[in-house]
Amino acid sequence: MGLGRFTVRRGDVVLSGLRGGERGDLVLLLHGLAGAASEMAPTAEALLPDYRVIALDQRGHGHSTRRPADLSRRAFVDDVVAVLDEPAILVGQSMGAQTAMLVAAARPDLVRGLVMLEGGVGGSADDYPTRLGAWFRSWPVPFADEAAAVAFLGATPTAEAWARDLEVRADGRWPRFDADVVEAAIRAVADTARWDEWQSVTAPTLLVRGDRGNTDEGELRRMLDLRPDVEQAVILDAGHDAHLDQPAAWQRILRDFLGGTV
Repeated sequence: MGLGRFTVRRGDVVLSGLRGGERGDLVLLLHGLAGAASEMAPTAEALLPDYRVIALDQRGHGHSTRRPADLSRRAFVDDVVAVLDEPAILVGQSMGAQTAMLVAAARPDLVRGLVMLEGGVGGSADDYPTRLGAWFRSWPVPFADEAAAVAFLGATPTAEAWARDLEVRADGRWPRFDADVVEAAIRAVADTARWDEWQSVTAPTLLVRGDRGNTDEGELRRMLDLRPDVEQAVILDAGHDAHLDQPAAWQRILRDFLGGTV
């Protein structure tokens, strides 16, 4: 059985995602900023049929409600809780990694394991959300087709994943997010460093980073000092989107953790 799309309504927000599998432990995958469940599909498919898998479009992304009123970290956490009806291993990249961590802190009864790819506790004195928002607003949308999108964004695995997932409209192809929404979403991550939540996580945890990624070395050292039980792994020749840059290496690391720890 492959992956199929599902929806869950939570208040004024419709959450969408992909799920598949009929046996094994449940694994929930969370994409990063401006991503979507579709970019996690290769990871999900690599876990089948040994695991049941959910890849969620977080609010403001993918096929979920595009312009939700609430973009707080709490709203993202509550969305994950809403789609879980049993304990799961949470796997997140970047913003999705912090979402997963916050769920593990708030609802330890629902989290059997935690994998954070290129993610941390959040908080920053650097106003990177403004720069990201400006960059997303600079996209010359609509694109005529996927090739036009890749030509503008660059022929990288991340750009190709964005291009494949563009929404087809009568006037061309559009990203499945709005720049102001994703800027507000990441600003909530940057506003506060969640050290207390990190220290309170009790689930077995793996930190994964790309050797060319965005992980702050000082933050990583402090995370490991505060929780010396945490495992870590590095994916070579990979950037912030290591799951797209080196999918085979990422999937091997993830499977090893799932099989040996959780």
